[in-house]
Amino acid sequence: MPATVIVGAQWGDEGKGKITDYLAEKVDMVVRYQGGNNAGHTVVVKGREYKLHLIPSGIFYPEKVCVIGNGVVLDLEVLDHELNYLKEQGVRSFNLKISDRAHLLLPYHRRLDEVDEERKGKNRIGTTRRGIGPAYADKTARIGLRVCDLADRASFRAKLAMALDEKNRLLERVYGQPGFTVDEIIGEVERVYERIRPFVADTSLVINQAIDEGRKVLFEGAQGTLLDIDLGTYPYVTSSHPIAGGACIGAGIGPTRIGRVVGVMKSYTTRVGDGPFPTELLDETGEWIRQRGAEYGTTTGRPRRCGWLDLVIVRYAVRTSGIGLLAVTRLDTLGGIDKVKVCTHYRKGDQKVAEFPASLDDLAQCQPVYEELEGWPADLDRLTSFDQLPQAARAYLSLVEDLTKTKIGLVSVGRERTQTLALTEAF
Repeated sequence: MPATVIVGAQWGDEGKGKITDYLAEKVDMVVRYQGGNNAGHTVVVKGREYKLHLIPSGIFYPEKVCVIGNGVVLDLEVLDHELNYLKEQGVRSFNLKISDRAHLLLPYHRRLDEVDEERKGKNRIGTTRRGIGPAYADKTARIGLRVCDLADRASFRAKLAMALDEKNRLLERVYGQPGFTVDEIIGEVERVYERIRPFVADTSLVINQAIDEGRKVLFEGAQGTLLDIDLGTYPYVTSSHPIAGGACIGAGIGPTRIGRVVGVMKSYTTRVGDGPFPTELLDETGEWIRQRGAEYGTTTGRPRRCGWLDLVIVRYAVRTSGIGLLAVTRLDTLGGIDKVKVCTHYRKGDQKVAEFPASLDDLAQCQPVYEELEGWPADLDRLTSFDQLPQAARAYLSLVEDLTKTKIGLVSVGRERTQTLALTEAF
């Protein structure tokens, strides 16, 4: 089973970075297959916290190959900053590969994202304003620029000038904002390209060759199922495919290459941005979870909206990504609450709703139906095996397995790599 995909089973921020880092010890290659620097992964190793946005979480194992796939939109300024950050943190030896087919996120994408969100006012999507949507829009419109374009300086300059002709007219005439010159963009882009040139490769070839050789490959997605552009809570979604199928497109592999999909879910539910959230807690309990779980965005610092675990969502993620194994994170965060609740289904009027609806108007009318369980003590962080978990916590996890019909393979009881209880081998 050489290829495993890790997906978020909720709205993102489930702790995929930690699970990827934990599983990376047993693999040969870690591949980031979609998204951009709008997603942040936090990894804690030996008490030290690291924050990443573009580079795969496996980078903390020097012997692993880490790949930024063709499905990622690449902000070279952010990548340069991240490489400097790793160097400052003492991570000097790594094997990084960057797809020559990855699309570039350029300064005009960021500005367009900002001004468009401002224009929408109360109807804003709640983007991170990092330019991700406009970069993917250019990709789909077939006017994007790619990493491979940087190899020919004259050709890249001509393509950038053509793109700026359109973007400057939009910025200046529609939004009343200053445009950009070719020179002010190209100087920084070319400087960073010279630094990353040794890492650029046909990563689809690199990945497929690794699988052919029987090497173990781990695919790491950003965001989560409900932010998928097709299957998420549209329009409050990202611009790519965080689901398992996105790994095929974003890494250049066939679906038959995937042997297992691991879904990462929090023991409760969080989301950022706008849109309906059936189990959201707008009370002291919600604030308690936010504070105890440090639920603030890695990328933006925005406070996350918090609520009880919603198994309608998790079942939907299991179905749409073919999840065969669940990793449950932040079980320790709920420790200390007398009673915990799990949403088993919704009710809309007098109608039972067991499956996640497509329409946000329908979702906004759905009320969660809960099963209440006993809580468990707060001190889980020193546990070393599943059998040591309090009975109430095990009952909680058993309910998740029963109602999702999916086995739990990993349980996280703290932020450290070592604070992970393995119930089964992921490979």
